[in-house]
Amino acid sequence: MKKQDLIFFTIIVLIFLPFFISDPLYNFYVRFNTSHGFIMSFLKFAILATYGEVLGLRIRTGKYHLDGFGLFPRMIVWGFLGLTIKAAFISFSAGGPAILAYLGMDQAASVLAGELSWGKLLAAFSISFTLNLTFSPVLMTFHRISDTHIMKFGGRMRCFINPPDVRNILEGFDWKMHWDFVLWKSIPFFWIPAHTVTFLLPVDFQILFAALLGVVLGVILAFAAGRETD
Repeated sequence: MKKQDLIFFTIIVLIFLPFFISDPLYNFYVRFNTSHGFIMSFLKFAILATYGEVLGLRIRTGKYHLDGFGLFPRMIVWGFLGLTIKAAFISFSAGGPAILAYLGMDQAASVLAGELSWGKLLAAFSISFTLNLTFSPVLMTFHRISDTHIMKFGGRMRCFINPPDVRNILEGFDWKMHWDFVLWKSIPFFWIPAHTVTFLLPVDFQILFAALLGVVLGVILAFAAGRETD
């Protein structure tokens, strides 16, 4: 491990360690997260998903930052996406069990609060399945558009005062890569199982687990962007 890697991971540990060793700080986090879920979702994804992109950049290029990468614009975009993810979690947590109830599993919503069982597993899977087949492709495509737009302006904040040329960006997409890698492989083989586990957890742990998955999402999308530009 190089010196820059040691410094990078040490900073990450120092940021999060207090929440694991201090009960008052952790309890404050839980209370604030419960009362201000959208604010926390913005912050978590702004930090953790961007961290994943930085980590993906390091793996691909050997560097944590490149000119035009746009660290702060990416954090803002990920914060916004975090708001949509929070909203999607709320919506699909109700919608998935509602579909099962419509199909005859009347207790689909209530089993999620109970002990681990086949019914709870099916209810969690229903949430993850519907979430990832409808919301996730839109989120990942939007991220690719915003990523391209940020790089077009050299990673500078003025990218936010200039609307993206969505048509040209979409025309320049490597749709084969986007389909084969980002959608076809990552959604069924990683995201549906991972989010099934997410919705099996208590609500407070769902939030923590989703934030950690944000790191993985950032790495996946960073790799996808790299494969498209290589």
